Amino acid sequence: MDDLIGLFPTPFLRAPRTLPEALVAGLASHFAGRADRENNASQELSHTALLTPADSPLLAVAAAAITPRLVDFGVALFGERLGWSIKEMWVNVLATGGRQAMHNHANSFISGVVYLTTTHPDARTVFMKSPGGSDFAFKNDHAGTATGPYNAEKWISPQPEPGDLVLFPSYLMHAVPPNPGPRRITLSFNAIPTRLDSWGYAISFSG
Repeated sequence: MDDLIGLFPTPFLRAPRTLPEALVAGLASHFAGRADRENNASQELSHTALLTPADSPLLAVAAAAITPRLVDFGVALFGERLGWSIKEMWVNVLATGGRQAMHNHANSFISGVVYLTTTHPDARTVFMKSPGGSDFAFKNDHAGTATGPYNAEKWISPQPEPGDLVLFPSYLMHAVPPNPGPRRITLSFNAIPTRLDSWGYAISFSG
């Protein structure tokens, strides 16, 4: 029997109900009104300033719940249980009609999103192959092709519920399509390990 083997997959962690309902409601209520930074991708998208867990008791509790998942996800990325810290957090408010352009996150290794409100199915986070990948120069792309994990250019994340957490490598490109539903509020963050060691050449990080 032939074996079809997927080489070098990209890890993606989905952790339902990571944050309890009361904390989710508290974060959404407290920070939605503080999302006063405009985003050039859409006039209907705004976010707070970059924050740290020390800036709010609510963020500190959220970070404490998220960090064990970072440690587990770090094993998939680096093959070792490392110390992890969240170096920055921010809340995004996406009004009806708003969108987020394709982007990734620099200067971090794990990025994540906690959904604080219900998300319209058409406004789920979409993940994409990097534009600078190593694909064939000519595609087979027409109405008769079947899309699968080896030829797809994007992947739409599962429908989230408030309190759900997703983690992904910070280099992974992602975006949010135009939101046809009510206001969508999320808590995003970037995380770094305490240290990486490549056969004695070690780098330490501080949040």
